[in-house]
Formats: sequence, structure tokens, C-alpha cells
Amino acid sequence: MKNSDLKVVVGLGKTGLSCVRYLSAQGYPVAVTDSRLDPPELKELQENFPHVEVQLGGFNEKLLSDASELVVSPGISIKEPAIANQIKRNIPVIGDIELFARNVKRPVIAITGSNGKSTVTSLMGHLASNAGYKVKVGGNLGIPALELIDDTSDLYILELSSFQLETTHSLRCWSSVNLNISPDHMDRYAHLQEYIDAKLRIYRHCDHPVINLDDSQSYGAFKFDTPPVGFTLKEPQERMFGLRADRGEMYLAQGKKNLLPTKSVPLKGHHQYANVLAGLALGSSVGISVESMLQSVTTFKGLPHRCQWVANVNGVNWYNDSKATNVGSAQAAIFGIGPEINGKLILLAGGQGKNADFSELYGAVQKYVKTVILYGQDKQLIAEALEGSAPIVVADDLQTAVEGAAEQAKAGDVVILSPACASFDMFRNFEHRGEVFMEIVRGLAS
Repeated sequence: MKNSDLKVVVGLGKTGLSCVRYLSAQGYPVAVTDSRLDPPELKELQENFPHVEVQLGGFNEKLLSDASELVVSPGISIKEPAIANQIKRNIPVIGDIELFARNVKRPVIAITGSNGKSTVTSLMGHLASNAGYKVKVGGNLGIPALELIDDTSDLYILELSSFQLETTHSLRCWSSVNLNISPDHMDRYAHLQEYIDAKLRIYRHCDHPVINLDDSQSYGAFKFDTPPVGFTLKEPQERMFGLRADRGEMYLAQGKKNLLPTKSVPLKGHHQYANVLAGLALGSSVGISVESMLQSVTTFKGLPHRCQWVANVNGVNWYNDSKATNVGSAQAAIFGIGPEINGKLILLAGGQGKNADFSELYGAVQKYVKTVILYGQDKQLIAEALEGSAPIVVADDLQTAVEGAAEQAKAGDVVILSPACASFDMFRNFEHRGEVFMEIVRGLAS
């Protein structure tokens, strides 16, 4: 018989455990199901919540049908047959961000996008904190959203994935942005528009929307209740943020007002300037002083594995962009760094392609890359897609790829690991991939 209050958490990773912890503290009866026999948080669940029923090795349909609500982890598709069956039976399906939205009492700034969202989320936390806010930062980045809620914070800044947004219905944002759109997770979405529609949910119930004026897909035909503030890599119109050239210098600007020369911004590359401009637009839209934010921009060094400078070896700069797990992110890195250097790029790419269209890299590679060195599971697919854009070398593994790049690079060149792929064919995650890369490069330097 259905328990009128039973919440069934689907998926026992970090987010799933945070949902169990939160719902239990709220007094709800909770059960858990996972397709894996040994999900990552099983031991902690059993130690701290021994009363919670757990069904493993498949999604238990009997348990799902007994639920008043399913709380689905973002790593699990709501098209999964066991979950889709419950949706047909009108059992509500939500995620951790919907639980957060129902219970949060302070303003929220939310950030999504195919690329750059972790950098902008962290930057926004830095800007708001330095402006005097008691800030909590998390969501898809770092700490699960439900573990951020407390009585001492006065602002929450959340990175949200398309998967989290799919199951979110009532989140009200003080300000929000969809940074950009490029095809990603096409192994989970039927078509690109379905992915875009999920991203656009971030603008529902938003008081002060921010849009990327250079990427019309990222805001689409959304009907905004209030006029959005925009950012662009072109010269901005009044109120908007962008780049201005003035007397041989490039500036971050608002309208016709120069704000800060780009040479004073620690984050380098046009894609990183776009991230900074997005942060300024978000902050200014909710009344944070632009002067305060500009000072903070000069002290923000960025995140590991996102166009992270590793070393200079014989005049060649090496960058770790292991977080580039999709084509759009690698494309942004090439277009971002290519115009900034005197030499050429050597691109290291490869891994699990997630059904991506690698031909979208062709133009960027043709313009800025002198050699592409490929490794990993889908290296041949990438090689076929990029044939004719630049010389292509196929390597056995990342070590061999780095050694090949070191042989090809000349002073003034840049070697960048920007894989355009997931890492799970050879590494635990993108962090592990980046750490291995940096270790190999530092070995060259020494």
C-alpha cells in the first residue's frame, strides 16, 4: 500500500545521499534504489541511516510505485523506463534542486551553460563575498545544494546542470544566466532542442535575467518578464557588458565606459573574458558595485583543469584544460587562446566522445592549430572528422601524446590538453586526467 509521505531517492551518489540526509531531517520516510550493486555512498548510508530501505542492482519498480514522490539524482535519466513508467502514473519526479527551491529562504543566483559554468559560479562567489555577502556556493559544483542551506547565509550561488534543471519546477532566482549552448550529452537527449529547453528552465521565475548576446541559442525565444542584461565579446551597447578597443588597448567595458584592461585580468583568453563579463553582468543586475567587482576580478585566478597554466618548457607554455569534456568547450579554448599567442597551438584531444559531432572543431583547428595529437577510445572518430584541418598524429596514450607534443613545439607555441571528450576510458574523471597530464608535463620541465 502506498505510503502517502514516502520519498524514494533514485541513485546513491553524492547528490542522492544529500537528499536522504535532508529528507530524513525533515521527518519524511525515505527509501533508496540504485541500478548498481555497490553505489559510491552505500557505506555511509548504512552507517548513518540504517533504518532507510535500500534496493540495489536495478530500479525497484514496486518501491517506485509506492512513492509519493521520486527524487531522482541528476546522473539518472528521467527517460529510464522504470522512472518513465511512474511519470505516466502521475507520480511526481523532482531532483535535489527542487527540494532546495521549496525550502530556501535567501536569494539565489544560478548559472548554467554548456561551458564555463564552474568558472563563473566560483567567480560569482568570489565577487559577492568580497562585496560583503555571506555566500554559499555549490550545486553541480562542489557541495550539493541541500547541504548549503543554513540560517547564516544571505546569498546562495548555484551551478546547475541541464539534468538538474529538468526536475526543477519552482526555483526563483534573484539573477540567472545560461552562458552558452553547444551540443553536449547527446547520448542522453534525443536532439539539441531538448537539451536547450532543459537549459532555458533556469530563466523561469527569474527577477534579473542575464543573457549571452553572442549566442542566440542560449536564450532562444524565451519570454522574459523583465529586460535582460547582456554580455558580449563585441563592443557593448548601453547597460550591457563587453569588450572595447581603445588606443591600442582592449578593455572590459559597460556601454561606452572602459572598466578594466584585459591585461589586468588573470584569466586569459576570449572565452575567459566572456566568463568575467557574465559575472559582472550577474553582479550588477542585483546591485553589487561594479567598482568592487572589478577589484575582485584582478585577484581571481580561476579553477584547476580549466585552461590552467602548467609550465613553460623551453619557451613553450603548457595548459591543462581537462575539464573540456565536450566539443564546445574545446572550441572555446582554441578560439580563446589562439588569438592571444605569437606562435601556434598544439592540441591534445581524445577520450569518450558521447556521440559528439567533432567536425564542429574543424574551423577552430584549421585557424589556430598546427598539430592535433589524439589518444583514447574515440581518437579515430575525431581524426576522421578533422581530416584536412591540420596535421594529425594518433598516440597510444596521454604520455605518448605529451611526448609527441614536446617534440613538435617551438618557442612561442602553446600545447593545450583540451580533450573535447569524457575521461572515463582511461581515467577516474577529468580531474584525474588533468593531474596525470600536469605530472607528465612537470616531468618534462625538470
